[in-house]
Amino acid sequence: MMVGASGAVAGTRLGSVVGVIFDLDGVLVESEHLWEENWAAYATEAGYAWLPSDTATVQGMSVPEWSGYMATRIGHGAAPEIAQRVIDGMIRALDGGRVELLPGAPAMVAAAAARVPVGVASSAPRRLIEAVLTATGLLPSMGTFVSSEEVPRGKPSPDVYQEAARRLGIDPFRCIGIEDSSNGIKAAAAAGMTVVAIPNPVYPPKPEALALCTLAATSPEEVRRFLIARLPAPTTGAI
Repeated sequence: MMVGASGAVAGTRLGSVVGVIFDLDGVLVESEHLWEENWAAYATEAGYAWLPSDTATVQGMSVPEWSGYMATRIGHGAAPEIAQRVIDGMIRALDGGRVELLPGAPAMVAAAAARVPVGVASSAPRRLIEAVLTATGLLPSMGTFVSSEEVPRGKPSPDVYQEAARRLGIDPFRCIGIEDSSNGIKAAAAAGMTVVAIPNPVYPPKPEALALCTLAATSPEEVRRFLIARLPAPTTGAI
């Protein structure tokens, strides 16, 4: 367990938390590697060698932002076409059964949803978020899901987390945001949320991002226990 620089402040308000908002990729499903695979595949086809630093840069960006970044780096091609090709590749990966739930993620979501309203705030396009939540059986638990393509700015700006909280009818200050990447952690923190991290093992969050977290967990199961200890009693049964 890691208590970040914001832990003292966040800890004083955990008792008033009435909502939980999850990132999608890397928190609920194992799909970050598929995004990288599709970004790299398009770039390679276009004659550009995609680098790990490129992946680290675009993680958390909205679709218009990362496709615009790719168009600039590659030097040709239109951002909407790039976005369409990459997202189509992700849909094929989902249809092929390659997008898998992280171990413990369903129990983590169920524990939260039994106690407070929950939602998703993701940089993935809305059609992909809905498809993933449907395919994994998580959709019925979600009070809302928001894509950063629906707000002015992607992560690390707070817009997508603020919008998810607004749709749930909850002050962001009374929400826990659960993330895996530097940009996502910064976004949830900037929205005023208590931040819990499940650090991405391949592209771990930077120290300055982890310092914003109340907890850096090793697994969804650890987050589940954290939520059970700090959220109100279940509204329906004990999970």
